[in-house]
Amino acid sequence: MTPAPAWLVTGAQASGKSTVADLLARRFERGVHIRGGQFYRWVVRGWVAFDGADHAEARRLLELRYRLSARVAGEYAAAGFTTVVQDNIYGPDVTAWLASVGTTPRRLVVLRPSVAALEVRHERRRQATGKVAYTEAFTPAVNDAHLATTPMVGLWLDTSDQSPDETVDEIVAREGEAVVDAIIDAG
Repeated sequence: MTPAPAWLVTGAQASGKSTVADLLARRFERGVHIRGGQFYRWVVRGWVAFDGADHAEARRLLELRYRLSARVAGEYAAAGFTTVVQDNIYGPDVTAWLASVGTTPRRLVVLRPSVAALEVRHERRRQATGKVAYTEAFTPAVNDAHLATTPMVGLWLDTSDQSPDETVDEIVAREGEAVVDAIIDAG
């Protein structure tokens, strides 16, 4: 069987990753949406987050989360399912994740609405669900600065003024720009 594409959708918190990734996966006859954060949510005790003192252990567990999502994505893609993974993966971790998927073709979409749009979206989500992603120290601007360390490969979209459906329409229309195989394999 010919492997199907594996997609990574990343962006700052409140950029719309979950919604866009799910809508994108549903555009394919055989589609899978993997939420990278699920891999730490399944741990019932012992997960270490970055807000604690043990940064080495937090980093080790974050890398475990990334390896697990890449492995699962690769398996689904190898079985013929177009797989869309959404996660907060930034900087050189993006290219490392893409290289570790173990299948081609690979696609990358980076959602990068403005910091002002992130602030509005976060507040709407907080009011609707109670979910709080940002704090006084970890703001949308700080998160966007982390995202900015990501290599400029794949398809980067300013989704500030787009609905999720408009974003997915643009991703599908510009799919060729999301292909990163040659860049990742050369790296």
